[in-house]
Amino acid sequence: VQLQASGGGLVQAGDSLRLSCSTSEPTLADYAVGWFRRPLGKDREFVAAISWNGVTTFYADSVNGRFTISRDNAKGTAYLQMSSLKPEDSAVYYCAAGRATSYSGSSDEEEYDYWGQGTQVTVSS
Repeated sequence: VQLQASGGGLVQAGDSLRLSCSTSEPTLADYAVGWFRRPLGKDREFVAAISWNGVTTFYADSVNGRFTISRDNAKGTAYLQMSSLKPEDSAVYYCAAGRATSYSGSSDEEEYDYWGQGTQVTVSS
């Protein structure tokens, strides 16, 4: 599965942005999708995850209530809607697909089999 993350950019604090994670493969529906991010100079961290059917979602505390993860299996695409962005949200954002964790999603990077290349999000104050 080849994943393509897109939608990043430079925005101001308080703005919104939507990231997309797409694949040409028809099998994304078999996988949970997770979003992770790596702030400059820091380790990669979990952001949000969604089960294969979109029923189960969960978020890192730092983004809960501001970010929404969703997916459209017919389009082979998952999304991360980010609102009320803060400068500390600035990072390279990665999407990942995990088959073993498909029923729930996971905050553990080790549960994901495939990764996109990352898209930069920069939030200015």
